[in-house]
Amino acid sequence: MAVAFHDLVSAAGLKKLDDYLLSRSYISGYLASKDDLTVLAALPKAPSSDYVNVSRWYNHIEALLRISGVSGEGSGVTIEGSAPVSEAIATPPVADTKASVAEDEDDDDDVDLFGEETEEEKAASEARAAAAKASGKKKESGKSSVLLDIKPWDDETDMKKLEEIVRAVEMEGLFWGASKLVPVGYGIKKLQIMMTIIDDLVSVDTLIEEVLTVEPINEYVQSCDIAAFNKI
Repeated sequence: MAVAFHDLVSAAGLKKLDDYLLSRSYISGYLASKDDLTVLAALPKAPSSDYVNVSRWYNHIEALLRISGVSGEGSGVTIEGSAPVSEAIATPPVADTKASVAEDEDDDDDVDLFGEETEEEKAASEARAAAAKASGKKKESGKSSVLLDIKPWDDETDMKKLEEIVRAVEMEGLFWGASKLVPVGYGIKKLQIMMTIIDDLVSVDTLIEEVLTVEPINEYVQSCDIAAFNKI
C-alpha cells in the first residue's frame, strides 16, 4: 500500500514525516528502496536536527547512496503538494549516459582529431572497464540489513543506557539505524534496532557472541537474536 506525504518543504509536512519515521528505518519495509529516494528527492535540503527521526533517516540513506546505492523497489509513495519527482531521480539514467557516450564516439570518428585508438589502448580500456564493473558488482552484493532483538535482564534494566552502550559499539562496516522498544510481558521491554553491515567486514554472529553478550555489555543485555536479515 502506497504511503502519502504532504508538502515536505513545510514544518507541518516534516513533522508528519518525523512522526512516521519514529518507529521505522525506511519509508517502506525493512530495506532501503526507491520510496526512500523519492522522499529524499522531495526534500529541498538536509532536514534540521530538530526533526530527529527525519535527520537520522536522511543521513542513513545518504550514506547508503555513497557506499552501495539503493536498489529496492518499495511499495510506492506519493508526495502531495510538491513538484513531481521523476523516476530518473531514483534510478540514474545509465542508458541515456551510454547513448550519449556512443553519440560522442560517433562524432569523434567523424572528426578523428587524434587518430584511431591503438590495439594496446583499446585492450587497456576494456580491462579497466571490466575491473570497474566487477568492483561495482562486489559492492552491491556485499551489504545486508539486519534487525536485532536485544532483551534486558528484567524490568529494572535501564533501557536508555542499554541502547547507548549498544550504539557505542563501533567497527568498520557497521552502521546503526533506527530503534524502538517493544513490550514482551511482565513490564519488560526489548530493544529492536536496525543495522546495515558490509558482509566482508562484519560477522553478525561474531558481533553478537563476542561483543553484545559479553562484558561490559552483558551487564544490561541478557540475550541478542537476529529478527530479520536481508541482503541489500
